[in-house]
Amino acid sequence: MTVEESRKRTASSSEFYPEGGEEETLELYRERNGGGGNHHHHVTHMSDMPSDLEKGGRLNKAHVVLEEKEGLFNPRAMLFLILWYLFSAGTLFLNKHILTTLKGDPTLLSTMQMFCTTCLGFLQMFLPLGMYKPVKREGKPPNFLRNMVLVGSMRFSTVLLGLVALKYVAVSFTETVKSSAPIFTVLISRLLIGETTGVYVLMSLVPIMGGLALCSAYELSFNIEGFTAALATNITECLQNVYSKMLVSGEKYRYTPAELQFYTSAASMVVQIPVGLLMIDFEHVWPNLTASMVTALILNGVFFHFQSISAYVLMGYISPVTHSVANTVKRAFLIWASVLIFGNAVTFLSGLGTVTVTIGVILYNKAREYDQIRHEMAVTYGDKEMTQA
Repeated sequence: MTVEESRKRTASSSEFYPEGGEEETLELYRERNGGGGNHHHHVTHMSDMPSDLEKGGRLNKAHVVLEEKEGLFNPRAMLFLILWYLFSAGTLFLNKHILTTLKGDPTLLSTMQMFCTTCLGFLQMFLPLGMYKPVKREGKPPNFLRNMVLVGSMRFSTVLLGLVALKYVAVSFTETVKSSAPIFTVLISRLLIGETTGVYVLMSLVPIMGGLALCSAYELSFNIEGFTAALATNITECLQNVYSKMLVSGEKYRYTPAELQFYTSAASMVVQIPVGLLMIDFEHVWPNLTASMVTALILNGVFFHFQSISAYVLMGYISPVTHSVANTVKRAFLIWASVLIFGNAVTFLSGLGTVTVTIGVILYNKAREYDQIRHEMAVTYGDKEMTQA
């Protein structure tokens, strides 16, 4: 594709980057921003090696806007971060209440969560509620069904494995295992969308992960089933988040949060129905379906829907690694919320871990700023070379 063709295509879409890979993308980026105009996206270096997802007309990592320029400091991003935290707290504590107090079935709980997100996601495609701008579609994109089934299967696996872990081990132990999520996200982001992470950013992840581990170290209760489920949840959640980022931030076809919520939940339900028939102990479930149980399941499903769609909206503003860091901070927040709600004792390690996480987040933000400045200097230096040539 020539630069002239790129200009024509850019005229029809203010957020389009050409298909010719990183060099042509940067060339067009320089043309659009070299005259002093403001750019809207933080451009992150992409690998020149095509991934398996790029072949056969599939998702192309060069077409993914990794992070808006303001990132997490965008007011809307901050709003949805807070909503995500609050709805996550509601979902987590209702999960624990249903599974431990009401003796609910984890498979039934995950099925109800997916059912509620399917129904509410369908409604939100027509009622955005200010979360996104509705768009008119002219047909479905290539590999639409495959993408939805993949993300739906990952969503189902993440929810079910997380509930299984919650059944066998304490919340704090699960959160300790999940504290390694940023590293998994760095690796998966590198493989799927070519996001490179600087040394300083990687170093800043250490206090974030270590701090969360300290926060939850006071209540460790090892169980092989719970540990395996928690680790598997960690990996599938990271994979799901990175792949979802490719869908909500694609340049050629950008899914809205409600579309991603509805279609992936519906696909997850298709996977979940046969699994539920095999795993649900109906002899135990039916007697437990009291009014309080049904009310808790419905309320939990509503909280889970808004937790999920808030996360999808947030993904449109930040990179997968930043999202993973925000998720790690959210887990530390949930541990402290459990202290306030359930009256758990506050330990020295909990306080030390919270301070460590906070320092790590500050260092992470500084490291991201440093990487962005370095990248902008590299682009400027490249422009000078082109001018001299």
